[in-house]
Amino acid sequence: MAKRDYYEVLGVGRDASLEEIKKAYRRLVRQYHPDINKDDPQAAEKFKEATEAYRILSDPQLREQYDRFGHAAFEQGAPGSAGGPGGPGTGWPFGGGFDINFEDLGLGDLFDFIFGSGRGRARATDPIPGDDLRYDLTLDLEAAVFGTEVELEVPRLEVCSRCRGSRSEPGSQPATCPACAGRGQIHQDRLTPFGRMVVSQTCPQCRGRGEVITRPCRECRGQGLVHRRSRLRVRIPPGVDTGDRVRLAGQGEAGLNGGPPGDLYVYITVRPHPTFQRQGADLVTEVPISIVQAALGAEIKVPTLDGKPEVVRIPEGTQTGEVFRLRGLGAPRVRGTGRGDLLVKVRVVTPTRLTPRQKELLRQFEAEWAQPQGAESRTGSDRAAGVEVKGENGKSGPDDGFLRRLRSHFQVSSPKERPSES
Repeated sequence: MAKRDYYEVLGVGRDASLEEIKKAYRRLVRQYHPDINKDDPQAAEKFKEATEAYRILSDPQLREQYDRFGHAAFEQGAPGSAGGPGGPGTGWPFGGGFDINFEDLGLGDLFDFIFGSGRGRARATDPIPGDDLRYDLTLDLEAAVFGTEVELEVPRLEVCSRCRGSRSEPGSQPATCPACAGRGQIHQDRLTPFGRMVVSQTCPQCRGRGEVITRPCRECRGQGLVHRRSRLRVRIPPGVDTGDRVRLAGQGEAGLNGGPPGDLYVYITVRPHPTFQRQGADLVTEVPISIVQAALGAEIKVPTLDGKPEVVRIPEGTQTGEVFRLRGLGAPRVRGTGRGDLLVKVRVVTPTRLTPRQKELLRQFEAEWAQPQGAESRTGSDRAAGVEVKGENGKSGPDDGFLRRLRSHFQVSSPKERPSES
């Protein structure tokens, strides 16, 4: 099979500069290297073809021969061939090996990844940001709704106060690494199926720093960082809820080599409250009322998280589960303005342990309730008992007196004023 033109292989013109040839080859190496494209059966051949083309066109002498004679310049017996480009021992691509320094091509990080040399081009002396930290904080409902300030004890890595992160004992200086001469990298030849390649690896002696510590700091033992438990005061804004987080910039773990510290994230969990539940910015509470209060209506006092009881008017015929809204008595909106509402859910309590007289009154009520009545004798508000009772207009229906007698026997005090848990 006839070989393709080397310029065509790299996708450059015949007048391309050396820099353009390098750029084209870098692109093809990243695209077709077989260790990266293991699922492409043609990747190895394309990589081999691109490497052969680059080997010829990147050498001024070999490129000149190619421009004059084409592929024939490197066939056995051709002028200057001597068994391969440049004569014997020069490194024909797939014969005795060839030298391509992938560091010069800017591909050191790629081949470090392929051949396992570690962190690629990043130097160990580059600033490294510190890690973020998480702290789980549990609050009472009052603290979450109204905000608070708490003191946290956070275990974290901090810069050593003795050596200030230099890792050396004060007064001493690190020495240049003898293994890499201060470069932090060592160059190695690697034999691959495509020839001999020069790749770089992180120096194992200095770990890429280019210097070694002769006298390690005795406080941090040459690490530059120490473990400490720090006390921090944190302001929790009003209105937070379970799942919210508070960010404290720069309060995470210390960075390395002068890198910035990470952040501390405080994650909120709110304890269950015996009286109130959260529904977003709203608070919900349940209060009991008697059957007489539900039937005839009443005014009751309900607790609030603010600590001041509020009066709620219960209309005639109120049913279990009905909700009354007290505006502005909920939790502040963290991402908005104002406060939510307090939702008062009523529960009608059925009396127990009745006296004989109370039982008799209930039987009389049942008997009278069973008698047919005209629709005009019933008000729209008698949803509970279905009988006409005294309403806002002060008029009484035929059953009003009987219900008042019931009230006298079943009267229970309004729900106790339940103080806020604040």
